[in-house]
Amino acid sequence: MTHPATRSIQIRNATVDDVDSIYQLLLPFAEHDIILMRDRDNIFQHLQEFLVADVNGSLAGAVCAHIYGENLAEVRSLAVKPDEQKHGIGQVLVEGCEQWLKSLGVRKVFALTYVTGFFIKQGYAIVSKESLPHKIWTVCIHCSRFADCDEVAVEKLL
Repeated sequence: MTHPATRSIQIRNATVDDVDSIYQLLLPFAEHDIILMRDRDNIFQHLQEFLVADVNGSLAGAVCAHIYGENLAEVRSLAVKPDEQKHGIGQVLVEGCEQWLKSLGVRKVFALTYVTGFFIKQGYAIVSKESLPHKIWTVCIHCSRFADCDEVAVEKLL
């Protein structure tokens, strides 16, 4: 394990060369129903929405920011390799999304999550899922847990 002082975390836009690594990173989380399954084609189709975290040249995490309109975007597919968790990588990825979204003029961001404590530490507040716009549910309907969703909705003003 690298000593924390020598760790170099770089957040950058994902590239086509990252697709296989993103897929492999997301797969175990999707298999455990923590995030929605994404195949390689879906990752390619949404590649411009992904940020990745490189730690000493190796992909350690990824996140996707999906814009629904001028007032709302979603942080989704946030994943950090298990051996890289608890080092602030998730926080830096979310901050990177927020900065990018804010620069585009988006005013509010939300997430559907099982890890509410993480998002609350980032300044998010728990909200009712019913408060989210209807068009968001067009994604949720593809989830195996749609009829019995136990994720928590959180949002933050940018």
